[in-house]
Amino acid sequence: IARVIHTHHFNAVCESGLRYSERRSFLYFARNQYERRGSDVTMQCGSLESDASVSWKVNGTDIEAQHQLNGPKLILTQVDLDHNGLYSCFQNPHGERRDTIFLHIGIPPQEPKVTCRSNTYPKGFYCSWHLTHPTYIPSSFEVDVQHNQHSLYVQKDPVHKNRCHVQFPEVFSSSPYKVNVTAVNALGKASATLSFEESAIVKPDPPERVTASPIRLNPRRLEVSWHSPATWPDIDTFPLKYFLRYRPLIHDKWQHVELLDSTSHTITDAYAGKEYIIQIAAKDTEIGTWSDWSVAVHATPWIEDPLPITTTTEVDFPNETKTSPIPSSKAPQKAEPPVGRAARVVTFFSPLLLGMMLLFMW
Repeated sequence: IARVIHTHHFNAVCESGLRYSERRSFLYFARNQYERRGSDVTMQCGSLESDASVSWKVNGTDIEAQHQLNGPKLILTQVDLDHNGLYSCFQNPHGERRDTIFLHIGIPPQEPKVTCRSNTYPKGFYCSWHLTHPTYIPSSFEVDVQHNQHSLYVQKDPVHKNRCHVQFPEVFSSSPYKVNVTAVNALGKASATLSFEESAIVKPDPPERVTASPIRLNPRRLEVSWHSPATWPDIDTFPLKYFLRYRPLIHDKWQHVELLDSTSHTITDAYAGKEYIIQIAAKDTEIGTWSDWSVAVHATPWIEDPLPITTTTEVDFPNETKTSPIPSSKAPQKAEPPVGRAARVVTFFSPLLLGMMLLFMW
């Protein structure tokens, strides 16, 4: 019995593996057909003659009745994204598979949107692009960069697929750069061109490692410091200037300070005890535009520690040792008035004095 069960299991696994292998082979041998969204599509079952009798399946399911069959041709009207799939045709009467088609529905690309920026000036710049509308099918991009009627070497970004890097062929050039990006897919292509001068695309990355700290005994001051962006390659030859903004967290209005070639600043007009939000931007001292704002940091000016609370009802006597009272959860009791040494002497001699006064009166 165990041998029979094992045999049945082996046969089932083999059949399952065969079906999986068949599916893989169907995908491998399927031919791709790309069609525009909203169009009428005709699929031809291999090279069969026009009088051949054919049946169709999509993703393993019989084709719906509303689709038209014209001999070996399947006609789909006004296709949409839900028509994507694996179509297979079979020749009647034996049901022999004759063709497999992978149908992809999409649209041609429109002009890509291109931007270029130099955050590593004067080393080079990068360009990025994207399509403003989806195409639903794979699209590739061709990039050409021209300067002084020469094509420059374009290096693909290893991380961002829609980005490339270009080295500046010369510094302080007044000749414009021309970047052309062409989007291509199986249904068409579209191009966009961007022209710019070197100085127009210089934009550093935001300053890094921004810190803000209170200053002891100064309730209206905050010490702010930061580092230049690590991507800026030569801070000595091409220095940056900085723009600092700060405001109390409870207010919407910013205060601003512009600083030349400095990576620290002391805020002197902060509100005592109020939490502040602080950000820094950077810019080349001569060309380009300001960077984005740095990551915001929060700080509160120095707050004086409150003095300890002392009682005024205690009587201090020299050379006496006092201990701190132990807190009690009970309600405080009414304190008895303190008794000093003079009061105790008067209390001791009061009977004798009374007797002497009575004797003199007699």
